[in-house]
Amino acid sequence: MATKNLNRIKVMLADRNQTNKWLAEQVGKDPATVSKWVTNASQPSLEMIFRIAELLKCNYTDLIRDIEEQDPIIVDGES
Repeated sequence: MATKNLNRIKVMLADRNQTNKWLAEQVGKDPATVSKWVTNASQPSLEMIFRIAELLKCNYTDLIRDIEEQDPIIVDGES
């Protein structure tokens, strides 16, 4: 099953010239955890999204992909 890219943390870090390591230090998380967020292997909590937005000086919506950007979800063979 393909991983859905639900967040844009990687994009926003690059836009702000910041690293995963920097973010991990700022939020007090292990760099491996932040790496999972950045690669969309797992997702941060909503509270953490707000904290990351604050640190990156952006709106929390900048960190979340628009549903219209996602591939359609097919349920039980429907198309």
